[in-house]
Amino acid sequence: MSTTTAAPKSSARIHVQKFGTFLSGMIMPNIPALIAWGILTMFFIPAGFTPNASVATIVGPMIHYLLPIIIAYTGGHMVYGLRGAVVASIGVMGAIAGSDYLIAQENVRLLEAWLAAGNAEADFKELGQVHMFIGAMIMAPVSAYSMRWLDKLWENKIKAGLEMLVNMFSAGIWAFVLMIIGFFPVAWLVNGLMSILSSAVNWLVGHNLLPLTSIVIEPAKVLFLNNAINHGVLTPLGLAQAGDAAYNNRSILFLLESNPGPGLGLLLAFAVVGVGAAKASAPGAAFIQFVGGIHEVYFPYALMKPTLILALIGGGMTGVTTNMLLGGALRAPAAPGSILAVIAQTAPGAYFAVILSVILSATVTFLIAGVILRSSRKADLEAEAAGEDKFASAISQTEANKGKSSDALSGLLGAGASAPAGKVKSIVFACDAGMGSSAMGASVLRKKIQSAGFGDVTVVNKAISSLSDTFDVVVSHEDLMDRASQRTPSAVHVAVDNFMSSPRYDEVVEMVRRVNSDAPAEAAPASASATPAPAAPAQPAAPAQPAAPAPAAGTPATEQRADSETSDSVLKLTSIVLEGSATDRNAAISEAGDLLVASGNVDAAYVASMHEREKSVSTYMGNLLAIPHGTNEAKSLISSSSISVVRYPGGIDWNGNPVKFVIGIAGAGNDHLELLGKIAEVFLDESKIAELEAATSPQQIKDAFGKVNG
Repeated sequence: MSTTTAAPKSSARIHVQKFGTFLSGMIMPNIPALIAWGILTMFFIPAGFTPNASVATIVGPMIHYLLPIIIAYTGGHMVYGLRGAVVASIGVMGAIAGSDYLIAQENVRLLEAWLAAGNAEADFKELGQVHMFIGAMIMAPVSAYSMRWLDKLWENKIKAGLEMLVNMFSAGIWAFVLMIIGFFPVAWLVNGLMSILSSAVNWLVGHNLLPLTSIVIEPAKVLFLNNAINHGVLTPLGLAQAGDAAYNNRSILFLLESNPGPGLGLLLAFAVVGVGAAKASAPGAAFIQFVGGIHEVYFPYALMKPTLILALIGGGMTGVTTNMLLGGALRAPAAPGSILAVIAQTAPGAYFAVILSVILSATVTFLIAGVILRSSRKADLEAEAAGEDKFASAISQTEANKGKSSDALSGLLGAGASAPAGKVKSIVFACDAGMGSSAMGASVLRKKIQSAGFGDVTVVNKAISSLSDTFDVVVSHEDLMDRASQRTPSAVHVAVDNFMSSPRYDEVVEMVRRVNSDAPAEAAPASASATPAPAAPAQPAAPAQPAAPAPAAGTPATEQRADSETSDSVLKLTSIVLEGSATDRNAAISEAGDLLVASGNVDAAYVASMHEREKSVSTYMGNLLAIPHGTNEAKSLISSSSISVVRYPGGIDWNGNPVKFVIGIAGAGNDHLELLGKIAEVFLDESKIAELEAATSPQQIKDAFGKVNG
């Protein structure tokens, strides 16, 4: 069978890719701020369409203060929620102020030297501000990780009633320390680095060697370092040039990474000379990349044949050379890298040069890529005939490089995903422990499979450690995909990052539709975001339990529900709390775990295993729900299955995601799975979630999930 697993990569490459993904994660959510700032510059700066000195006063503070702070806030939030975001923002404010102080001191020194040389003060040109984009990228992880480490030192050691006092003061004191760290060493480091980079760029420009930057930029884009290079380095340097009359208030640096021409040329080459799914999907990808500005859609095409990076480099160098010769430049960064954004920010009088640079870079990339693809076309056709799907593997590798799925990439995969050689008969949802996340995900996927009319396809859940290489399709969290693929190398592997409403579930349904040719062609997969309608049973004789994880025929006996306990004992009214006291993820896990212990079904040591499980893979499910549970090794600490429910009306931060319902799970056998199936069905329905939010008693919460044996 073909698989979607990526080829093994070196440890160094993996670390670089993860680093690039993290940096991109800080930048991408803040692109709207860059767009808003770009519109300001486009219209109101002196070189804009409608210059307005009053409105233009927003431009400087926004780029100098707001953008670095929100980048730091985002990065801190990614690492440690709101606490990480707040301390990171304060830390980068210290770096901004420290940089301004250093610049002011240097300007005083330079002015004294200027006057001592007999020059007029009016002719002195001050050094401009250094914008702390890189400072934000440094301070965010340093601040958030250090805050998380400090919190762990006194976790569960604070007397009841003092938690808020300690939390507030510890964050405030540490934020002060971070601000001082930002003011001195970080500001000094970033200012020095930007000075070196500025000198290097000026040297390249002076020696007409700027096109050589494409040798670094184009491969870096495929490693998801593009945002770090573009907005961390090129944007601050470009802003310094754009604010200087000597550069005619414009900069070519804004075009080094954002030029959409090379990506367009590569995709057009696939559309003309490519084979299989890559050829079929290339035209649509070209539109998304060129007009939408989403450059990552061409990364899988490059990864299919790494030699194609040479085509991208050639195209990039052509674009830079054209702009150097003809004076092409932008007045502000083009974000995202869409042809529309590029044209909107093109400096006055530079339209011909900029547009020509895009055309020529696309042409050169197209020609080089065409030669490479043509030379391997016979081998590619033979591989396709043999059932190899290099395109799907490249997409999976790109998603692995990015660290999470993307709608744009998922759309490509949906058009050309690999599939088993024969019919899909068995699907397994795998997680670390096999008691919580996988059960919920399996319930959602099972409902979609049955609603689409494929009742003969079994969908079960298992712990990764108990997987055998007997399943056709394996669905797992993206962080667990490598482990799952090692246990089931012959299966098709699908990675998800959202258990409740992942668009990948619909792709699985579509895959089943394609390979199970005798299935009803008119059946359509249920929308991931739509409210699920009551599902009809797949077979007339079967009981109508689409959301329950009751296994179909052929399911191993170990998957069957144990009846040694009454299901009503799984969720007790005393284990339901309407207003949780926790204020962060770790405290919420402890609160849900303590309820499990209080039920009498779980040993106190189980709570620690819940925290350990969270460190490996997040138990955030989507739709305001998290389901923390212990590791597979901790099942010996469970005397009988138990579930707890804690509601947080104001919501808490769960690794950057809002959560209002925390459901603690301790599964001894499989007797809790039916209830989890019902819970999954509830959290797919927005109206039922609203009922849970409005509930005024534990009984109403339990009733909303339905009677366990019902």
